[in-house]
Amino acid sequence: MSEPQTVKRCVAYCLAQNFDISALAKILSETNLIRIIKGALLIEDDESWSVIFAYGAVVHWNISSEQQHKLHDLLLDHDENPLKVVEEDHFTFTLDCPQTRIVEDHIEIESSDPILLFSLSQGMAQSIKLASFETNAITTINNTSYIPKSLAQNGKIKLSRQEIAKIRGQLFLTKSDIILNYDLLDKPDFFWEYPEYEEFYTIAAKYLEVAPRTEVLSKKLETIHELFEMLADEQKHRHSSILEWIIIGLIAFEIGMTIVEKAL
Repeated sequence: MSEPQTVKRCVAYCLAQNFDISALAKILSETNLIRIIKGALLIEDDESWSVIFAYGAVVHWNISSEQQHKLHDLLLDHDENPLKVVEEDHFTFTLDCPQTRIVEDHIEIESSDPILLFSLSQGMAQSIKLASFETNAITTINNTSYIPKSLAQNGKIKLSRQEIAKIRGQLFLTKSDIILNYDLLDKPDFFWEYPEYEEFYTIAAKYLEVAPRTEVLSKKLETIHELFEMLADEQKHRHSSILEWIIIGLIAFEIGMTIVEKAL
């Protein structure tokens, strides 16, 4: 009779917009066994693994909370734009199972092959990065939901030109940040060189619904774009109105001066 398999913890985090992988590799290599794989870092230590991705995500396999916090402090010393709200996703896992699959957030893994774990981590990291994009998009939409309501009720947006410009800037930043990083949600290039591991990435990406969530995110980006265009039209309208009043004022002034000259 085989011994019961030990259930271990796996956690995925999105901590920042980007990590400086080169600097981290130099520091971590002094005290850890690391591999640099397609711009990501794989840290191995006696049946424990952490995978750090350049786009601000990290996946921990069988890493204690204390070790996680210690590594996160280092990561945040070499990051770009740390997130105000850290995204995280929790799983359990067991090794040496008959096949690799995910059932109700429990991952059964057929071996402790680090590249297999790295492949699963790719899908999990994409999912947690996508969660960060989703949070940004939803927050932006919720914070600006009053704009179309105001336009529908009053026929205009009760904001100053400066306030409108600030909101347009925020909408643009949110949209551009997501679009510039959109390719992160595609199948990683790693699997062009290691196609035999792609099935493990697919297991994670399919379970975490990366593809359908990406489509929904695209719809949210369309909503943000529509808000951006709406505010742009409002700014143009206000600018045109100001110019019209200036022209009317100049014409009135010229007429007034003409009348005064004739009166004299």
